[in-house]
Amino acid sequence: MAAENIYPVFDRIYDRKVKEEILRQRARVIWFTGLSGSGKTTLAANLEKELFFRRFFCHVLDGDNIRTGINNNLGFSAEDRLENIRRIAEVSRLLINTGMITICSFISPTREIRNLARSIIGEMDFIEIFLNPPLEVCEQRDTKGLYEKARAGIIKDFTGISSPFEAPANPDLEIDTSKLGIKDSVDLIFETIIDRITL
Repeated sequence: MAAENIYPVFDRIYDRKVKEEILRQRARVIWFTGLSGSGKTTLAANLEKELFFRRFFCHVLDGDNIRTGINNNLGFSAEDRLENIRRIAEVSRLLINTGMITICSFISPTREIRNLARSIIGEMDFIEIFLNPPLEVCEQRDTKGLYEKARAGIIKDFTGISSPFEAPANPDLEIDTSKLGIKDSVDLIFETIIDRITL
């Protein structure tokens, strides 16, 4: 379909401000980044529970769930990783317009990839949480045996082993999850984001 035949309807639906007022919150994207096994999925799920307990409306987008659905046609090449995050960021932007707080849990290994997500979502709406335990801790937590397979060459382009991870330069929060437990981590994240999600 040619671009000139596309007619967005954003001007005919309730805008984000109205929805935020009804939900009594500010829509934001909380973006967890870090190696496989760093605790992204665990903390995202526990943060969602904490936010719901406090009457915030939110939803988790997780790497494995997305790759079995909307992005099931993508692999792990540099190009596919970029497209994976681009689609996720576009979905997150749509969810922001509903007034929802979106919790994203993705390795997103390079600064280019994270900057792409930030540019799509918007600087003011993007809260970056970097989970940074030592690599050996991530490997010890790996119940799926992914690191072992990557070191054996069975899995190609595995972040942290055969594919690089570029640490964020200025995340909103960095947590070494080998030193801080789940509850304390969630409490720290909540303290970091509360002023930005409260209307």
